[in-house]
Amino acid sequence: MSFPLTPSDDSFDSASDPDSEGADLMKAVLPPLLEDFQHWFSRTVEMLENRNISFLSAQQQQDLLERVQSAQKQVSASQMLASATDGQATIEMPVVMSWNKLVHECWGVALQSRKEDPSKIEEEPS
Repeated sequence: MSFPLTPSDDSFDSASDPDSEGADLMKAVLPPLLEDFQHWFSRTVEMLENRNISFLSAQQQQDLLERVQSAQKQVSASQMLASATDGQATIEMPVVMSWNKLVHECWGVALQSRKEDPSKIEEEPS
């Protein structure tokens, strides 16, 4: 498994200079993005651990749960490294896109589940 964070290099000239706009933008965007991933992954774990999703086999549900839990660990590690390096580490775009794709898959499962059993609709936190 490759680690999702990499030190900034010359291919990201603007991100390698801590005083640059790119580095400032990364520091501003990365923490809330990672928090959003954690939020949606946590909601999905709660759903998968506490409900039987009728349109998923037990194996499919377990597989999704394991993939989400793995992504949660990767996001947590990324958050720690980004914090420890004061935003000097970046996340490779394919990794971010894989998390984004997984969040979309989770949304699809939640949406389908709500359509099939409207009594399970949870109130959104305010």
